[in-house]
Formats: sequence, C-alpha cells, structure tokens
Amino acid sequence: MKEVFIKNIESEGKIDKAYFSGKNLIISDGYHTFDELYDHRLTLFITLCQFLVNYNKLIDEGKYVAYKRIPWRSKLHADGSEYKGWFVMGINKEPGMQVTYHLPLERWKDTDFVETLDKAPEFDGHSHKDVLERLKIL
Repeated sequence: MKEVFIKNIESEGKIDKAYFSGKNLIISDGYHTFDELYDHRLTLFITLCQFLVNYNKLIDEGKYVAYKRIPWRSKLHADGSEYKGWFVMGINKEPGMQVTYHLPLERWKDTDFVETLDKAPEFDGHSHKDVLERLKIL
C-alpha cells in the first residue's frame, strides 16, 4: 500500500499536512507522475555508476592517477539489517564522500556491473542535501 502526504508550506507559520493512503494512488505535477520521476532518478543513478566503472577502467589502463569513484551495492546495511525488497547502491565507501540510494530489488540485475559487498560500508550520516553537494563534485 502506498502512503503519501502533501505539505502546504504557505500556511502562515503552521504546517498543514494531508495524508492519503491506498493501493492505486497516482501523484502528478501535471506532466509526470511521482513514480515516473522516481524511475528516472534510479535509471540516472545506475547510468552514472556504469559511467564511473568504465571511467575507472580507462584511468587504470592509461596509468592516470586520479581519485577513483567506486560504485558498489549490497543487500545488507553495515549492521546486517536490510529493507525487504530493497538494496543499497552507492558511490564511494569513505566517510564524507558517500553517495547512496536504496533501490528496489527488481533493479538488482541492472547493476551487475558494480562490486557486490556482503555488507554496505558504515553509513556516514549523509543527508539528502549532502548527496546533492557530493554529486556536484563527482
């Protein structure tokens, strides 16, 4: 079941929210549905990771010394927990450099080109804002 909420940010200092739940909810901005935009984000992230894998091969072959951005995936978090039906995919393992997303397990085979880890690296506490900044410097 899908659950969504809509927040009115122009409500004179108080936060107005409306919650909806049901099996067949469609959220749209009039051009794209939320599901379409989410699928675009997943596909763009997978494509970025594929590019980085290929880029890393090129810099290895050319003996060019550069900071590698290493994509990876894992079905388990660092503590061994998991979200059923989801896996973690990331770029970089080092704290302060991580960019991670949870992807639906249906997309696992689309990511066979990255390193598979038994457990994800320890989460460095990054927020969605951190991810946006880190993506800009990749």
